[in-house]
Formats: sequence, C-alpha cells, structure tokens
Amino acid sequence: MVASAGTTFLRIIIGALTVLIAVSIKNYRDLGAPGKRPDLDNNEYWGAQLKQPYKENKAVLPFDISVDPALIADLKAQLARPLKLQTPLEGVGFEYGFNAKELEKVVNYWRDNYLSKWSQREDFLKQLKHYQTEIQGLKIHFIHAKPSKAEGKKVLPLLLMHGWPGTVREFYDFIPLLTQGSDKSDYVFEVIAPSLPGYGWSQGASRPGFGVAQLAVVMRNLMLRVGFNKFLVQGGDWGSLIGSNVASLYPENVLGYHSNMCTNNSPMGQLKLVLASLFPSFYVDKEYAHFYKGMGHLFAHIMEEMGYAHIQASKPDTIGSALAHNPVGLAAYILEKFSTWTNAEYKYLADGGLTKHFSYDQLLDNIMIYYVTNSITTSARLYAESMSKAQMALNVDSLPIKAPAGCARFRNELMHAPDAVLANKFPYLVHSSHYEVGGHFPAFEVPQQLYDDFILYVNKTFV
Repeated sequence: MVASAGTTFLRIIIGALTVLIAVSIKNYRDLGAPGKRPDLDNNEYWGAQLKQPYKENKAVLPFDISVDPALIADLKAQLARPLKLQTPLEGVGFEYGFNAKELEKVVNYWRDNYLSKWSQREDFLKQLKHYQTEIQGLKIHFIHAKPSKAEGKKVLPLLLMHGWPGTVREFYDFIPLLTQGSDKSDYVFEVIAPSLPGYGWSQGASRPGFGVAQLAVVMRNLMLRVGFNKFLVQGGDWGSLIGSNVASLYPENVLGYHSNMCTNNSPMGQLKLVLASLFPSFYVDKEYAHFYKGMGHLFAHIMEEMGYAHIQASKPDTIGSALAHNPVGLAAYILEKFSTWTNAEYKYLADGGLTKHFSYDQLLDNIMIYYVTNSITTSARLYAESMSKAQMALNVDSLPIKAPAGCARFRNELMHAPDAVLANKFPYLVHSSHYEVGGHFPAFEVPQQLYDDFILYVNKTFV
C-alpha cells in the first residue's frame, strides 16, 4: 500500500508538472503572439473645436521660421535680470542636477554672445528649406531636403524624426550627409524631417488621446501628402517609437526601419529583457557584454534619470507652466539631458561635459526653438498621452515590423536591447551594430558615424 500510494503521489506530481509546463509554454507563446492592428482612424481630427464641418487644407507651403524681434528683445531683458541661484554643494558636478556655476556661464553667453548674433543663428536655421501643411487639423512643420548630387544614384525617401528634448536642429549636420551621398553607397536620400506635433513649429493636439500611435498616423499621412507612398524611417528617442509604430501599422508604406534606440515593449520583449539581465550569457554576445548592464543598472538609471518622465507623464502642464517663457529654467531643464544622456559619467564634471561634443551655439539653437515657439508644455504632453492606459490598450508594441530593420547601438545610450530581446518585434533584423563612441543624440553628436551605419543598413537592405 505504501508503494502504491507513493506511485500514485509521483504520478500526481508528474501530471501537475506536465500541466504547469504546458500552461507555461502556452502562456509564453501567447506573450509572443503577434498583436492585431488597432482600428485607428486615418483621418481623425486633432485641431481646435470647430463650429463648421472640417475641411482639410492640403496645400504644402514654404514656412518662414523668422522670430519677432520684440520676442528677442524681451528675452534679452529677461536674461539681464540678476540670477538668484544657489551655490552648488562643494565638490559636486551635475549629480544634483544642473550646476549653478555652469548655468551662469550658459546664461551669460546666451545674453552677451549668442543673442547679439541672433540674425546669424536665424540664417543658419533657415539654410534648410522649411514647409508647413495641415494634417488632421494640425499645422505640421517639416524640413524637406532634396539630394544635391543625385546623378548616378538611386534616390530613397526618408522620414527622419527627432525626440524629446531635441528638435529638428539635431539633424543639421546629419541631413547634408544623407542628401550629398558618398562613394560608400549607390543610394542618396530625399529627407522629410518634421517637427513632431507639439514640438517647435508644429501644432499640438487640442484634446486628449494624441499618443505615439495617433502621431504615427499623422507622420504617415505627411509622407503621403508630400508624394511618397513608400519610404524609409529613421529615428531615435520618440522618433524611434513613433517610427516603430509607423512601420508596424503601415507595412504597405514602409520600405525599412532604422533606429539608434531600438526597443521591444511587447510583453515578450519585456520578459526577455528581464531574463537577459539575469542570464546574460544566453542573450548577449560576449564581445558586447559591456553594453548590457543588467537590471541593477536599469533600476538605478530609472531612479536617477527618469524623474522628468514621471512628471511629464502625470503633470505635463505643471512643468510646462513652470518653464514656459522662463528661459533660465528651460535651459537648465533641457541642457541637463545633453550632459548625462550623452555620457552618464559627465554628471561628475563641474561643467557637465556639455562642450565636449557640442558648442553653446548648437545647444542654444535647440533651446531657442522651444522658447520662441512656446512648445515645452505641448512637447511634454506626449509623455502623458503615450503612457496612458488607452494607448497601451492599443497593443501596437505587439505588432511585428515586417520591413527590414537595422539597429545601431551607441555605448552611452540610456539602455540597450540585445538582438534576442528584439526578435519577435523585428523578425527581419538585417543589420545590428555596436559603437564605443556616442550617446543618446548621435545625429547631433556623431553624425558621420550614424550616417555610415545607416548606409551599411541600406546597402544590406537593397542589394
């Protein structure tokens, strides 16, 4: 009887384990199952409330980015006020945020040097051709750069998107590389670089619900408006996520997707990211193991660097109101990211390492775009709309990208996802690379390196 009972108990244990394994396998498969395309309205109106039926103005017109001289005069007056900054703690760089001594240098340069040559900076920003059109009730600004040397080259349309706290200013050294071409490739690019809705010269939505999926609809419609039914996508930060949505939602339009911040936010991707941090040898090539620093580093990063995202995802209008037409606060809030997101080690430097890769002129050009367009609040709202329950319920992250994809990883980026983690989102990953130099803003910091990587991807995709 004892033996029989033991056998029965063993059978029960084996049966239970079998069921558990079967359920686990099914759940694992369910996590990786491709999602269904959400039913998004390709013509949904996002502009101000109208009394009459909406009729879209489809004209594409040159856009003048000139700034009212009165606004520049007022900015000078604001920057001339005495700074009331607290002295930094002894021996502290940017660990507590933007160092007040460095901020004073930035403000002095802004007031006494930069603004005194504003006409030159404005001319610089105007060197690329700016346009505006109306998409779904929103006035959308974009740069349109055509190839300068297309003879003997094949021209590919490219949708190029920035993120936060960037602007189209990030691309001023990158775009000429794309349009001029090189002997490294038979391809040259016709670039459409929009200001994201709510950023810079592009109008923000007038009602809630405008997240990355809805923004992707607008970006796809912009490309159709300017005459491109098929095109490539490149982006980082929000540009990466929006571009991923464009590629997932509109496979019939996207020739390829390349990003310097590839992520996989599907349930399977998140599970694999955890597993990769616990068992890195199963997921990460030893040669690049130092790029992937595990869950401890990721948690520390979230605690140290993502507070801004929590604020913007929950109370974007509060932080926006605090920074709108507050130039010193705006500069501190945004430029801090160009320190630690370029290299986390720069937080230990008194000047934040800001001028190791950028000039004050470059950085202030970016700040000025936010300031003169009063777009800090509308830019922050993208966090609230994209991290909402309604946005996550669309489950676009579980839609695989069917186009050939390329992922470039610059070592000092905030975090990286190994190829194995990306697999179910990018089933056609044709190009994967790692670079020891560069951070979160490669188009701004190392444009030649980003261009070279993009060309490698294109050469592999269009053979």
